[in-house]
Amino acid sequence: MSKILLKNATIINEGQRFESDLLISGDRIEKIARDITDEHAQVIDLKGKWLIPGMIDDQVHFREPGLTHKANIFTESRAAVAGGITSFMEMPNTKPNAVTQLALNEKYDFGKMSSIANYSFYMGATNDNIEEVLRTDPKNVCGIKVFMGSSTGNMLVDNKDTLTGIFSKCDMLIATHCEDEATIRRNTEIYREKYGENMPIKYHPEIRSEEACYLSSSMAVELAQKFNTRLHILHISTAKELALFDANTPLKQKRITAEACVHHLWFSDEDYDKKGTYIKWNPAVKTAKDREGIWEGVNQNKIDVLATDHAPHTIEEKENSYFNAPSGGPLVQDAVLAILQKAKEGKITVERAVEKMSHAVADCFDIDDRGYIREGYFADLVVVDPNRKHEVTKSNILYKCGWSPFEGVTFDHSIDTTFVNGKIVYTAGKIVEGNTGMRMTFHG
Repeated sequence: MSKILLKNATIINEGQRFESDLLISGDRIEKIARDITDEHAQVIDLKGKWLIPGMIDDQVHFREPGLTHKANIFTESRAAVAGGITSFMEMPNTKPNAVTQLALNEKYDFGKMSSIANYSFYMGATNDNIEEVLRTDPKNVCGIKVFMGSSTGNMLVDNKDTLTGIFSKCDMLIATHCEDEATIRRNTEIYREKYGENMPIKYHPEIRSEEACYLSSSMAVELAQKFNTRLHILHISTAKELALFDANTPLKQKRITAEACVHHLWFSDEDYDKKGTYIKWNPAVKTAKDREGIWEGVNQNKIDVLATDHAPHTIEEKENSYFNAPSGGPLVQDAVLAILQKAKEGKITVERAVEKMSHAVADCFDIDDRGYIREGYFADLVVVDPNRKHEVTKSNILYKCGWSPFEGVTFDHSIDTTFVNGKIVYTAGKIVEGNTGMRMTFHG
């Protein structure tokens, strides 16, 4: 069994920061202590560097199968580990949609063949597949995804009776995209009539408005409260929605949880003039006030986890006019460094950032033996160099789409090395091939 001994690391884990050695044996963490010795281990000195648990990203779109001109599991999982993400949960709006057990299992086959990171795939709900949804195994699948607002993939579930059936019958975690479709359609008609096909991108957050988000999120919360559903609302984009969430109940006891994404914590509507459709997301990036509200929600524990909603499109697709440019952008290679940058700016502590990127995700989804630096847990670890800068350039982007909304940004930290299941998969700016991730399992 291979062993790696990490010496003199500054471990940031479970709210603490301390210097220690760590011994990896096979795919697990065997020991955490000062002055470990093991004559059979490969020794790596991490003096002056941080050791954190790998980020677990609970929302990505890796586009396989059917949309692989934009991305695939091979390329995007490698971008993820280069960015310090060791595990991901991928969405069902591929082609075909993962709305049958057969289609879902085929995606797991793709993951097993080509993902260098650990993986799980959501089962998708539609207006007429409740029987398939209820066949999903909670020990082997992260959750059920419900698009309560339309987005890429045409999986809108807008029938109230259908939603009631899903929320009342499903025992698994239900993750929702919440935007009210009627509000969006009404706003779209108003702005299309006013501007035609030359609609300025800056009005995107007025079409996909605060009202659209709140109407849908509040309905999801109402249904969850009625049926005691395990609800997880994705990519909160407004300060108003924070009133829906509880800051006082411990995470493991919550039935309703929320997620914030990197782009809603970094950008605001002031960036549309410069970034254009490259920062067109659903839900939309909104005001600086909303951004500050989301940060407050993160720090108050109203928002439980941080994620990316990594959703790449080609440059050619993104450079279309407003109504023709798809929503979404690539983020997994940049997310950890972006959050650590905001920590340096005082928006969040590094310890809380680690909690929200790793610990809380593991707790929220009841993931087996991941998300923490603990003896006996899988060795999903990231070495961060706090003294070496990293500039995002075309030459170091690993996304298949070849672009990043962070191009030109210089982060004050860099990802030094990433371990997945005890194996080095990224170091010295290079992917280390020869290893694949594992299918995540859950307490169920």
